[in-house]
Amino acid sequence: MADTTMGTATGTRPALFLRNATGLVKAWSTFDAFIYSFWSINLITLGLYGMSYVYWVPDGQLLAAIVIFGVLTTFLVITYAMLVSVMPRTGGDYAWQSRVLGGGLGFVLSITGWWFTLFLWAPIYANILNVQFFLPLAYTLKWAGVSTFFTSQTGLFVSCLIVLAFVSIVVTLGMETYARIQKICFWIGLVGLVVVCGLLLFASQSDFQNAFNREAASLFGASGNAYQSTIDLGTKAGYTQHNFGAFSLGPVFLLMPFLAFYLLWPNWGATLYGEVRGAKDIRKPFWSMFWGLWVTIGLVGLVMILIVKTMGWQFYNSANAAYYNYALYGGDATPVTTWPYPVMFAGWLVDNHLFQALLIIVMGLWFFGWAGTLFLSSTRVIFAAAFDRVLPAWAANISAKRRVPYGSLVLMIVPSIVISAVYSYVPKFQSVFLDATAVLALTFLATVVAAIILPWRRKDLYDASPIANYKVAGVPTITVVAVITAIFLVFMLYEWSFNSSNLYGTSFQATLNSVYYFLATYVVAIAIYVAARIVRSRQGIDLRRIHHEIPVE
Repeated sequence: MADTTMGTATGTRPALFLRNATGLVKAWSTFDAFIYSFWSINLITLGLYGMSYVYWVPDGQLLAAIVIFGVLTTFLVITYAMLVSVMPRTGGDYAWQSRVLGGGLGFVLSITGWWFTLFLWAPIYANILNVQFFLPLAYTLKWAGVSTFFTSQTGLFVSCLIVLAFVSIVVTLGMETYARIQKICFWIGLVGLVVVCGLLLFASQSDFQNAFNREAASLFGASGNAYQSTIDLGTKAGYTQHNFGAFSLGPVFLLMPFLAFYLLWPNWGATLYGEVRGAKDIRKPFWSMFWGLWVTIGLVGLVMILIVKTMGWQFYNSANAAYYNYALYGGDATPVTTWPYPVMFAGWLVDNHLFQALLIIVMGLWFFGWAGTLFLSSTRVIFAAAFDRVLPAWAANISAKRRVPYGSLVLMIVPSIVISAVYSYVPKFQSVFLDATAVLALTFLATVVAAIILPWRRKDLYDASPIANYKVAGVPTITVVAVITAIFLVFMLYEWSFNSSNLYGTSFQATLNSVYYFLATYVVAIAIYVAARIVRSRQGIDLRRIHHEIPVE
C-alpha cells in the first residue's frame, strides 16, 4: 500500500486526498451519456440473449413484462439522476455509498460489485461475441474450421482474449475517442436494425418457413421440414405452447429477473458522470438515462412484434428451448445447431450468403459499440477508491494526454484473463456466472438505501443540492422513489435466491459454488479495507475523514 504520489498539506502531514483534483476532465456531452446508457441495455447483444430464456415462463406476457419493468426501472433512473445532481463525482456508487453509508461499507459493497463481479462479465461478453458474430459469420460463409474452433474451450478463451484486447484499446484511447466510436457504431447499427426490421415486416411467415428450411439444409445439413422439427423438438424439451397475447399478472413478474439481464443497466454510466458536462443539472443525467431506457424498450417491442409476426411465437420459443436443452449440451440433433440468433434468421429471408454475412457484420457493431461498457465504468470506481487512498496510489494514475486511469484498467484486465481461463477450461465453475446480475443488483440496492437516508444522514449535502426542494407530501422525493426502487430490487433478489423451482438457476442450494465465490469476494474486500485503514493510519491519514469529504474533479 505504499503511496508514492502523496501530496502534502502543511509540512510533512499528508494531504487529505491523493491529489488536489482527480485530473479527469469533462469530456462527454449529455448525448454521449445517452448513447452509453443505450448501449448498456443493448437490445441486440443483451436483449435478444436475455429474452432467449423466457420460454421457461410460457404463460408470461413478454411485452407487458418489458413495459412494467421499464416503469419500475424508471424509479431507479430518477434515484440515480438525483444522486448525480447531489454528487456528480467519478466513482458513482462508490462515492455515494462511502459518503452516506460510511467508508468501509461503501467500499466493500461497491468494489465487490464493480470490480470483482465485472471479472465474470468478460466471458459473458465473449460468449455473446461468439454466438452473435463469430459463429453466425462462420456458418454463413461455410467456414467449418472457424465454427469448430469457436465452439471449443480454446476458442472460447481466445474470444475472451479478443474482447479484453478490444476493450483495453478503446478504453485507453480516452473518453472523447470512445464517444466517437460508440456514435459511429450507434448510427450504422441503427441502419442495420432498420434492414432487419424491414425484412421481417415485408416477409410472411410462409416466406420465413421456406427460408429457414432452405438455409438449415444448406448451412447445417438439415433435412425435411426443419421449421416444424424445431417446434417439435422445443415441445419435447419442455416448452409449453401458448398464445403471445395471453396475459396473467403473476407470470409477468416471474419474467422480470430474466429481463434484468439487459434492462437493469440504464444507470451503468453513473460512475462516469464526473466526466459529463453539466451533470449537476438533474435534467441532463435523468434524460440521458431515461431515453437510453425507453428508446430501447420501444425498439424491443417493435422487434418482438415483428419476430412473432414473421418467425412465429411458438417457433421463437421452441428454437431457444431446443438449443439450450439439446444443441448446447448434447442430445437430440437440432436442425440448426447454433444459438438461434434472430438477426441471422432474418438475413435468411434474402437468398444470398454474402448479404447475410454483411448483415451479421453490420449488426456486430451493436457488440463493438457496447463492448467498452465492460471496463469503462469499473475503472472509475477503482480510480475513486484509489484517489481516496483505500487502494494503492498507482491505481489512480492517469495518462497525461488522454486522461485514462491506466492503473485501474490493469486491475480489471489481469484478473479477467485468469477468470476467463477458468471459465473456458473448468465448466463446473460456469454456474458462478449466473449470479453476476444479482450481485450488481445488490450493489445498486446499497446505493438506493444510501439515497433513502441521504436527506438525514448527509443533510449538509442534500440541503445544498438542486433536489432539496423536491418533495412528495413533505417527504424528500429521492426517498420516495428510492423506496419504490428498493422494493423492486429486493423482489428480484428474492426470486434469484429463493425461487422454489430454481427457475433462474441461481437459488442458493443449486449454486453453492457461486455462494462460495461471492462470499470470498466480500471477505477479500473487507480484508483490503482493513489493511488500508491500518496502513493509512500509520501514515497519518484518516480514511474516515476522507470519506466524509467530497473530492474536487
